[in-house]
Amino acid sequence: MKSITIKGSQRESVGKVATKALRNAGQVPCVLYGGDKPVHFSAEEIAFKNLVYTPNVYTASIELENETYAAVLQDIQFHPVTDKILHIDFYQLFEDKEISMNIPVKLVGNSKGVMVGGALRHNMRKLRVKALPANLPDVIEADITELEIGNKLVVRSLHNENYSILHPETTVVAQVRMSRNASKAAAEETEE
Repeated sequence: MKSITIKGSQRESVGKVATKALRNAGQVPCVLYGGDKPVHFSAEEIAFKNLVYTPNVYTASIELENETYAAVLQDIQFHPVTDKILHIDFYQLFEDKEISMNIPVKLVGNSKGVMVGGALRHNMRKLRVKALPANLPDVIEADITELEIGNKLVVRSLHNENYSILHPETTVVAQVRMSRNASKAAAEETEE
């Protein structure tokens, strides 16, 4: 999985006044959980642009004064009016500890049902996956080539040894439905 580096500085004072002063200076207060104790730090708001405003999923390499932590974005808070980032929580990664994340689903191939006039529905754009950090995929590729009109692609068919998908096996990821044009063409063929 791709990683984005975030350079920050540790915070000594944690509270409303210190946090407000950080935000006024263009910094985002952050907390890193999962280790021995929470690590409070701050970083420039622009440093989070490629991590937050993207459909892709990345791990974060957080560089503080003398240490580097591998982490994933756990939670983020935005200002209700201006949409500025108010606070970010990270969760520390360990090589031997599994983690669960939402991974984007990429549909691959040309469906047979779509080629004859069906409509493709992409029901699940992200799937919750549990794996060791080294085995986390960037995307889950779902092959839709064999989908005919009325067929569905379910989670069961996306099985992989490196990670486990935390959705029921019958969850529909994509399906090809009868479109209006295809149903009109089928009705015209039956009339002839």
